[in-house]
Amino acid sequence: MRYFIELSYDGAAYCGWQRQRDVATVQQTLETALTTLLRRDTETVGAGRTDTGVNASYYVAHFDAGDGIDCRQLTAKLNRMLPPDIAIAAVHPVEDEAHARFDAVEREYTYYITRRKDPFRRFSSWHYGVTLDVEAMNRAAVFLTTVDDFTSFAKLNSNNKTNICHVMQAVWRQDGDLLTFTIRADRFLRNMVRAIVGTLVDVGRGRYTVEQFEDIVRSRDLSRSSAGAPAQGLFLSDVRYPDNIFRRGNDR
Repeated sequence: MRYFIELSYDGAAYCGWQRQRDVATVQQTLETALTTLLRRDTETVGAGRTDTGVNASYYVAHFDAGDGIDCRQLTAKLNRMLPPDIAIAAVHPVEDEAHARFDAVEREYTYYITRRKDPFRRFSSWHYGVTLDVEAMNRAAVFLTTVDDFTSFAKLNSNNKTNICHVMQAVWRQDGDLLTFTIRADRFLRNMVRAIVGTLVDVGRGRYTVEQFEDIVRSRDLSRSSAGAPAQGLFLSDVRYPDNIFRRGNDR
């Protein structure tokens, strides 16, 4: 039987989500706990990869196990076993063919920038003390919803079959010294959001005009975009699925 597991994690101590040889990753840490509790080798498949240092306030993975699992009890046991920087929100039974990556219809990332140095946000935001033109950044960001080729923000040698993505929302919000960028799309390329944020920040500080940003996007040339924003400010914040893949009434 297949299960979806909802979790969140602070990525500071991990080399991303995906299992790698000889380094700590979120996937490997979770699989070790599941294997111990379920008493069988248990592999997970995640909604997507996050890079080294990137966080997730909401993440989804799936795993296969027997049909006698008490999901609430498993959630509690996992939270006791896992380190403090990984938290399990829930475990749900899903249809046998449900897939955490391929069935996701929409993903959302959030990026945080603080203008004021804040020791309590040092691992969860980018401290950037320069005053930014948020209105210009928003005018540039909305252009992302009108295009579908994001080659200008695609990391080289990522083996993407396509650089086509459909962005539904891209918006900056300011609350005092905190700037928040939210972007939703059907899919994202590796390093895409950090490259977009870095380039939009260059619009905000006057290095590029809005029209120049649009030209960068249209150029399909990675060398024209800015350096990626630091990893610690980036959070995978939502993953959405069709309702019909969840089994109802079996969470126990």
